Amino acid sequence: MVLVDIHCHILPGIDDGSKDWETSIKLARDAVKDGVTHAVCTPHTLNGKYTNHKDDVIRLTENFQDMLDEAKIPLTVFPGQEVRISGDLPAALDNDDILFLDETGQYMLLEFPSDDVPTYAKDMIFNIQQRGITPIVVHPERNSRILKEPHILQGLIEQGCLVQITASSYVGTFGKDIEEMSRRFIDAGQCACFASDAHDLPKRQYEYSAALKKLNSEFGQGVAQEFEANARAIVNGDNVQLNWQPLKKKKKFWLF
Repeated sequence: MVLVDIHCHILPGIDDGSKDWETSIKLARDAVKDGVTHAVCTPHTLNGKYTNHKDDVIRLTENFQDMLDEAKIPLTVFPGQEVRISGDLPAALDNDDILFLDETGQYMLLEFPSDDVPTYAKDMIFNIQQRGITPIVVHPERNSRILKEPHILQGLIEQGCLVQITASSYVGTFGKDIEEMSRRFIDAGQCACFASDAHDLPKRQYEYSAALKKLNSEFGQGVAQEFEANARAIVNGDNVQLNWQPLKKKKKFWLF
């Protein structure tokens, strides 16, 4: 079985993920134990604190793969980035300093600030798409603005974005509100796949297999298999099509 994790912070010493090679090896063992066979290493870039240049990430990922092979850890890693939406993004693309999830340059992880979706997001996404890039919006269920106004995500999907939900969100690690928001997005078909978004931090462990198991239980084996297939399609640069609908309204309970 091939299980692809398109988003993790497993490279050492370059962002808030792994702090050193020892930790990276531990995280790799954790990933394999969780069923992951292939992982895109996606350190933060352009987020105001971290700028991880393409060539540096490629070099570090190649070194990491050599270490994994030497340690006989059956994990294949690819270089990527978690790209913060920013006015600097077009220049970084022009300078060939952005990494994609696939070799064709179609899919790119796109992160918003944790508490907002910038007013210029629509124009920036249009700019990105004009270059043939499909943005994948990461963990919208943890964005406090989207939690309050979940219809915002529909506008991004209508614009052509895909969506990735953090596995831990869906299994309840970040609390009931985020768990329920994840479920609503999944129920509406607005999510393409899970990812671990693993860090060496509390509540940021690998829970990918637990999320898929829960998905299978709540929405059926077909949906779980589709999530797995979509992650594989993304790293292969193949087409991913969401069959989505508007969010269902939350039920109101009246006390008499």
